[in-house]
Amino acid sequence: MDLLHYAFMQRALIAAALVGITAPAIGTYLVQRRQAVMGDGLGHVAMTGVALGFVMNTSPVWMATLVAVLGAVGMELIRSRGKTSGDVALAMLFYGGLAGGVMIINIGGGSTSMLLGSMFGSITTVGSADIVAMVILAVFVLAVTIGLRRQLFAVCQDEEFARVTGLPVRVLNLLIAITAAVTVTVAMRIVGLLLVSAMMVIPVAAAQRMTGGFAATLGLAMAISTTVALSGTAVTYYIDAPSGASIVLLAIAVFMVLTALSTPLARRRARAARAAEEVCTRDDVKV
Repeated sequence: MDLLHYAFMQRALIAAALVGITAPAIGTYLVQRRQAVMGDGLGHVAMTGVALGFVMNTSPVWMATLVAVLGAVGMELIRSRGKTSGDVALAMLFYGGLAGGVMIINIGGGSTSMLLGSMFGSITTVGSADIVAMVILAVFVLAVTIGLRRQLFAVCQDEEFARVTGLPVRVLNLLIAITAAVTVTVAMRIVGLLLVSAMMVIPVAAAQRMTGGFAATLGLAMAISTTVALSGTAVTYYIDAPSGASIVLLAIAVFMVLTALSTPLARRRARAARAAEEVCTRDDVKV
């Protein structure tokens, strides 16, 4: 494949693979907690970090990570208090982050066009230093989401039960939020901050159409996400389209296909379950 002859495409494909693995790894927990839009909000917040990175001439990835983590902690503190004003506070945090990024880049003498690659993804923006940062951040995400999967699963299923069993619920909730923030910055270069939430949610939703258990859903979601991330990046090379849009549209296409396939399977399972129930009923009557 001629695209592998170019260093920038090699870096882009590595970054795409990292996005494909990490996004559904944390997205599975967010979907379970009905916090699917958290990635979208953190993407808005991280925009301030990207702008600060450009203005301060430091790594936008690391600066975005720092700002997104701080935003994630603030989001979790607001959520845990459970006040009715929490939605308003979160909205101000989300859109304040986006507006802050635009304002900072303009004050620093730059142009908002400098943010477009981070907003929607661009394979040409992935540098060698970005790959190093993304690998480090991806290792952290996988260490948390897989290494602590039992504890995180328990908290996502029932916080009160997890608290009764002695789990540090508040710490685990903060860890989920922080891991989501880190994942946002991992995906920033390829998918874009405004589309990263789709990669956290759509592959998981697609996997749920074909699986029932948590582990199976997580594994299939990671496989789907990695496939569409690599395919979308390759498509971007050939048709010169935004990488984030290509990847997300492919993910939606996979979701639609699996939904269509799962419908007859679900009906077949339902008929088999009814038939088994009727057999058990007849046996009980005979007894």
